[in-house]
Amino acid sequence: MAQLARILIMKTYKNLYQEIYNLNNLILAWRKARKGKTKKDYVIEFEKDLIKNLLDLHNELKNQTYKPLLLRTFILRDPKTRKISESDFRDRIVHHALIRILEPIFEKRFIYDSCANQKNKGNLFALKRFYYFMGKVSRNGKTNGWFNVNQIRGYCLKADIKHYFEEVDHEILINIIKRRVRDEKVMGLIEKILKNSSALRGGGVAPEGSTSRYFFSRKNIGAKQFFSKKGMPLGNLTSQFFANVYLNELDYFVKHKLRAKYYIRYVDDFVILHKSKEQLEYWKNKIGNFLVEKLRLELHLDKSRVIQLSRGIDFVGFRNFYYFRLLRIRNIGKMLFKIKRYKKEEITKEKLLESFQGWNAYVKWADTLKLRRKIVSRIYS
Repeated sequence: MAQLARILIMKTYKNLYQEIYNLNNLILAWRKARKGKTKKDYVIEFEKDLIKNLLDLHNELKNQTYKPLLLRTFILRDPKTRKISESDFRDRIVHHALIRILEPIFEKRFIYDSCANQKNKGNLFALKRFYYFMGKVSRNGKTNGWFNVNQIRGYCLKADIKHYFEEVDHEILINIIKRRVRDEKVMGLIEKILKNSSALRGGGVAPEGSTSRYFFSRKNIGAKQFFSKKGMPLGNLTSQFFANVYLNELDYFVKHKLRAKYYIRYVDDFVILHKSKEQLEYWKNKIGNFLVEKLRLELHLDKSRVIQLSRGIDFVGFRNFYYFRLLRIRNIGKMLFKIKRYKKEEITKEKLLESFQGWNAYVKWADTLKLRRKIVSRIYS
């Protein structure tokens, strides 16, 4: 009853659409979209006639004639193979304009331990929360009755949602957003973005034996389109935001229905810590049923299991033990892959060093001093 009462008094928002196409909002959205990309050809081209292009977007949105351009889809090997779909720059401006208005409405509803794609949060925030929770569950690492300090008490449900971005159901997502947003024009814009992102346009895969990092799909130009009512593309700002909106339903179920105290979610990966293995197994089954029945999603069975904390938990790129932290082999492979490409003259030294700086800032949170020295020696050898 208490939850029903909260839903009934939930504040809704109307007349938002004009805020999206407001020229000041579009200017701020353009600045965000260009950040870190000012030397890109598509940004330079857009800014050759900046005022006209922004006014065109303003008028198209205002008159509801705006139509997003087809996504550019490519395969990224880094070294893991992923399908990335990239929107045209003008469409990215619209995405930023939309999220600038919607984010303050929904962000206040997100739980504290939803850690991805939010201000002042990220993987390191998630990591700190994980260690804080591990201290609570293990009684700050006390090992009374155990053989040594590596046998920390407690368990972790480490879970992953199967093919999350491919399986997000548009109808469910739209209904979730409609609870807060009662502006049909805004909903129409969201549906245009979702429909465009799920247009299956022939696609493309890299030729057999190809070692190229990128393979662009051009077969879709002029091809017959058909649309799925599921899925969001990796790479879009809207996808990142909608991912949190969609799985906020799971967050509320875990926190308020199951009353799991030590729960953290980072995109579609989540962990729950508890002293009882049986309790976590029970919650795992409940969560699996909830995902299927309410969100039309599934737990990844191979990646969702209850693990002793003493064995180390893979989370946000590290294998986390109570007294130390190791970098996952996959993250080492990413840097080695970039060095290999540099040696083959596929990327410049400037690009390699730029990647290394970001990688180094991240991996220094683990016990990686010797590893980082080896990587530096490989770069300069």
